[in-house]
Amino acid sequence: MPIANAWPTLLNTQWQTQKKGIEVVNASISGDTTAQALARLPALLKQHQPRWVLIELGGNDGLRGFPAPNIEQDLAKIITLAKQANAQPLLMQVRLPTNYGRRYTESFSNIYPALAEQFTLPLLPFFMEQVYLKPEWMMEDGIHPTRDAQPFIAEWMAKQLEPLVNHES
Repeated sequence: MPIANAWPTLLNTQWQTQKKGIEVVNASISGDTTAQALARLPALLKQHQPRWVLIELGGNDGLRGFPAPNIEQDLAKIITLAKQANAQPLLMQVRLPTNYGRRYTESFSNIYPALAEQFTLPLLPFFMEQVYLKPEWMMEDGIHPTRDAQPFIAEWMAKQLEPLVNHES
């Protein structure tokens, strides 16, 4: 999907039009693991000097069956780096498909509330839970949202993020 159609670009356009004074930088790379994102983060923090960092990571680790403690450790390091750069981390819950087994999906899902509590962070709900309800918004892989879902995701994310970023502006 072209970056211009992705929800972060749509959200950025919306916020620029509304003159919110907030630029949305999409630093995600499709398929990235937490370890890969962690390796890229210091340069991104230095380049962009963000006020907030939305952390919506771990799904690719989970889909590859990486151990939950390793994922949690990488996410904790990402949160710590963001805080050290004077950015407010915003953590989003991530969930896995149920076919990964109850024990693994529960240990994976529990990472996020545990980190939110440990670091006293807001925990945003997983945006995909609303997208899954419309099969036409899902790619054939059953994991990724289509281009048609992006405007909904951008609007949903705006509703989740605006109270947090407006409160801390």
